[in-house]
Amino acid sequence: MILGIDHLNIVTADLARSVKFYTEVLGFQKTHDVLTEGEWIEAIIGLKGVRGLVAFVEPPGGGPRFELLQYVAPTGAVLPETSRANTHGLRHLAFRVDDIAAMAARLRAAGVTLFSDPVRVPAGVVKFAAGDKTLLYFLDPDGVILELAEYR
Repeated sequence: MILGIDHLNIVTADLARSVKFYTEVLGFQKTHDVLTEGEWIEAIIGLKGVRGLVAFVEPPGGGPRFELLQYVAPTGAVLPETSRANTHGLRHLAFRVDDIAAMAARLRAAGVTLFSDPVRVPAGVVKFAAGDKTLLYFLDPDGVILELAEYR
């Protein structure tokens, strides 16, 4: 039986840059730094010669921790298609916020790529118990799609 989500993994090209983004721009808290290498991690992920730098960060409002991982070896590929909303696979992570306009302004001030201004979901699309919903997509430094969701 599944008990819950333990963590989410985001592979990054530059760990320090990602830690700065998630802590300084989004307000996460860094909790641990880890070096992963050796037979145990090679067995788990199916790659040889693995050396990875990891930082764990936790969202300010609670929820699963994020594992930010930079593979020093072997390095991975950059695929622009993964930054498009319609590419197959896990495509975005959504965060609930209490003031989407303020967060959008904060992201813009930090130079973050936004897909649009915040957009209100039309009333007839879905009825949410938490109220009207406004959404905003944006990219992290490695092109991972993130979403803000505000309910009123």
